[in-house]
Amino acid sequence: MSKIMIFLPVLWVVLFSCGHKEIVLPDVSGIYDLASPVRLNSDTTTVFMSDYFLFPEKVKKVQTSSGLKAEWSDDRQVLKLIRQGEVEPMENLRLTYEGYVYDIPLIGDSREADKAPEIYTDSLSGDTIWLQSRNPVKAWLVYLQNQRLGEHYIVRHADKTGILIPKAATKVKRSEMRVWAINAYGVSNDIFIPLEYGRVILDASQLDRFDKRASVLYFLMVDRFYDSIPENNRPLNSKEVLPIADYMGGDLAGVTQKLKEGYFDSLGVNTIWLSPITQNPEGAYGLWKNPRTKFSGYHGYWPVSSTRVDDRYGTSDELKELVEEAHKKNINVILDYVANHVHRLHPLYREHKDWATDLYLPDGTLNTERWDEYRLTTWFDSFLPTLDLQRPEVYEPMTDSALFWIKEYDLDGFRHDATKHIPEIFWRTLTRKLKRDIMFPKNMTIYQVGETYGSRELIASYVGSGQLDGQFDFNVYDDAVAAFARPDVGFRQLNASLEESFHYYGVHSLMSYISGNQDRARFISYAAGDLRFDEDSKAAGWRRRIGERKPSDVAAYDKLVQLIAFNATIPGIPVVFYGDEIGMTGGNDPDNRRMMRFDGLSEEEEMVKEKTARLNTFRRESMALMFGDFIPLRVEDNIYAYLRSYFGEDVIVIFNKGRENMTLRLDLPARERKGEFKSLFGGRFSYDNSKLIADVPANGVEIIYNTIH
Repeated sequence: MSKIMIFLPVLWVVLFSCGHKEIVLPDVSGIYDLASPVRLNSDTTTVFMSDYFLFPEKVKKVQTSSGLKAEWSDDRQVLKLIRQGEVEPMENLRLTYEGYVYDIPLIGDSREADKAPEIYTDSLSGDTIWLQSRNPVKAWLVYLQNQRLGEHYIVRHADKTGILIPKAATKVKRSEMRVWAINAYGVSNDIFIPLEYGRVILDASQLDRFDKRASVLYFLMVDRFYDSIPENNRPLNSKEVLPIADYMGGDLAGVTQKLKEGYFDSLGVNTIWLSPITQNPEGAYGLWKNPRTKFSGYHGYWPVSSTRVDDRYGTSDELKELVEEAHKKNINVILDYVANHVHRLHPLYREHKDWATDLYLPDGTLNTERWDEYRLTTWFDSFLPTLDLQRPEVYEPMTDSALFWIKEYDLDGFRHDATKHIPEIFWRTLTRKLKRDIMFPKNMTIYQVGETYGSRELIASYVGSGQLDGQFDFNVYDDAVAAFARPDVGFRQLNASLEESFHYYGVHSLMSYISGNQDRARFISYAAGDLRFDEDSKAAGWRRRIGERKPSDVAAYDKLVQLIAFNATIPGIPVVFYGDEIGMTGGNDPDNRRMMRFDGLSEEEEMVKEKTARLNTFRRESMALMFGDFIPLRVEDNIYAYLRSYFGEDVIVIFNKGRENMTLRLDLPARERKGEFKSLFGGRFSYDNSKLIADVPANGVEIIYNTIH
């Protein structure tokens, strides 16, 4: 796949032709990397040039508006933008790098967001992309890759605006166009348009596993997924450890076996996220008092080696076979990597105890589980030293260990554990090494997603060109669980939460949206009422067998499908937590980590699995769901409807959380619509001249879409 690497000196050439700046795209192979927008602060904004260039000291020229003053650090690694006057809601930073031009969007605060422009894709005509807008537009900011297009590429009509595709784009296999609009009140949503040889991609079959926005993830815990080789089983079998906290036998060969059987293909996923597979300790650690038990390292988060495959999961050759089989099926494999801490038996800690942060605070109290107050130094437990990753002698070998897994096993990326507990210098160093040593030389894309519990501002601080592609949006997840599981919570908060995430990360971000994870109780147990929202979900998992084998209220299966449908149809990357595709029950850790079941499924479990597969497959076949606009149509207590739209392809998603079936009438925005409309789940509907009438079952979801290919 032909791509452009933003941090290499082969960028966008600016030539002068007929009085206009005309861009030329060099036809080279490499990895394209779009410049993440910089959010402007109220006074001084720091831009790390190493986020965008391998050799930032070679940047020679900086241009921005008169309202911003640019100052270099002494080593020219950092550029400070200082406000010294009025700035627009969105500005541009233009840099000259070895004779080439490079543009970075700068996004400021909106004064009144509801009066800012809203922009949408409309239609195509030859080499012109037509857009619509709501609220007045003062200026359009259009970027092709990392070059802002001049005004001569923008065609203004009374009711819509056209963007001319530069002829130079026809010579490059893949490029992307990004569009924003501004007025006096603020900046619009973003539009993201992929191009192939200068033509807008309208058919998802043109995408492949290297297109990050086409990803559908499946997260599995290796020990709890499938046991293919009983000979490598080695549970502790200790009286100190209850069976649910011991090894259960899942292995890498089990994942490979399910790959070969077509399990992941049948679910419609194209990326497998493996739990950590580095060697963990032999003994039992930690303590839960009621019931009293210690724990094995079955989960993989207690490394005693950062480069060796745990022999209870398998061998290096078996990991290589897993990745090879996945790639044959165009499925990516990403690895859960633990950098924040090691087990006290890890050679790194045994040889360099001073490389860890202090276990005791100055007042003599333990610095354990101080998640927010001491988030960069706190230990997860007294046997898990947190590494002082602000020091080069510590973060250099730990980032090298991460690179080892990509180089040795041809993995496709990372899920990063405990992201907020690790300083930014670690992420910048790792990402820089990935770009320098792997992405460009091997012509690979690497997807990095982080785990941070906290505010959107904190989560966003780790996302960008020089750090991670995205993180899990736990704020939206919490609101989604409440909306779909609780009868007393309507959809308004969920929609507001989603809109807030769009503000922080952009509509077309690479944030991930989960059905569940290893640190939360199973959604279906909340939805069935088997687990209360006001109780300790971890303690509940120990005290009682939640849901036994199935939830007590079968309506919970439909509610789970709603959550999975929500994740599959909003912007971002959907993630299915193993077992959610069949409605596995459970409280919090370790009850949410039961052994996966593949046989003897009930009718309801088969229904959830079939609909999950249909939703994931539909997601991967729909350009509207991967790249389209997001337009809320109805937000009420029991009804939530929104439109995803992309150049004549429409997907209308409708949720009904009420106890009665409903017939819903929706007015759709006036657009040029093509093709025949269908129902994904076979429901009854009618469509006429932008008016849609659809039947939506109780606790159900309906998806109406048109086929244009």
